[in-house]
Amino acid sequence: MIWKRLKKFLPIIGVGIFIYILLKLDLAKVGEELKNINFLFLVIIIPLVVLSLFIQTLKWFLIARKQKINIPFREAVKINLMSNFYGFITPSRIGTITRANYLKRYTNNVGKGTSNFVLDKVLDLSSLFFITIIFGFVFRDKFGDMLLIWSTILLGVIFLFTIIFMKKERTRALLKVIYIKFIPKTLKEKVRLTFESFYEDIPKKRFLLGIFAVNLFNWLLLYITTYFMGLSIGIDLPIIYFLALLPIGTIVAQIPISINGLGTREVTLISLFGFFGVAATKVFSMSLLSLFFSTIIPSVIAIILIQLDAKSLKRLQAEK
Repeated sequence: MIWKRLKKFLPIIGVGIFIYILLKLDLAKVGEELKNINFLFLVIIIPLVVLSLFIQTLKWFLIARKQKINIPFREAVKINLMSNFYGFITPSRIGTITRANYLKRYTNNVGKGTSNFVLDKVLDLSSLFFITIIFGFVFRDKFGDMLLIWSTILLGVIFLFTIIFMKKERTRALLKVIYIKFIPKTLKEKVRLTFESFYEDIPKKRFLLGIFAVNLFNWLLLYITTYFMGLSIGIDLPIIYFLALLPIGTIVAQIPISINGLGTREVTLISLFGFFGVAATKVFSMSLLSLFFSTIIPSVIAIILIQLDAKSLKRLQAEK
């Protein structure tokens, strides 16, 4: 009971941190930073954001096609935007799992859509920790060995769980007790079918390694985009510093004590960039720019798509 209540309030922590940052910073200075933005960089930033959204869709779309989920790429882009909106308003972006429900329209079962989400999420996090390990090693004189050690441990844990749960029979044996003792009889058949479809047409490891590489590229693309956002407000640091610091902010944003990492990401980046003499107002302004271009604008488009999708479903149901 206490944990259930606590979960309701956990996301508020990050929002509280965000408000605290707003109160501590000179908002007039933040406004001045945003007012003096070099808009020429938008010529670079906007296409990069669009390209990132394209690749973000492409990586799980390719997995879906390997799973024999025959979804048109245009529909995949719409689903990606809509599920990202739900990710934007939930802790650790867990709302993106709604993609599984959208994919159900093409599979008649939520199992394949769920496995698509899980594979994509695992590869996404694995590539993020891999980048953190690489740059944690490069900057270990600044950050010490703890970042490198913990990133390696977490990547190892993800790899271990992936190896264990990639095999259907192994997973079945591990979850057998839960299935027998805790799943109600009325749901057993549905759960069994979902489990079977989860493992149906799972892509080979070699193929998933290629998707891992696509994830790496997409993370680097996102951070390069943020680098240009930083340049637009006068953060004059070499790009390698952005590639080293931004993944740490992304990892902290995964902690489920905030909505979409709001607050936790900002306080982390302000601290990290502060090591290199970057003013907090500049870092906060850069974070706001990233939020606006990478999240808010796509979310506005997603809201429109969600409404159109709901109307389309109602129309189809009425016709039936």
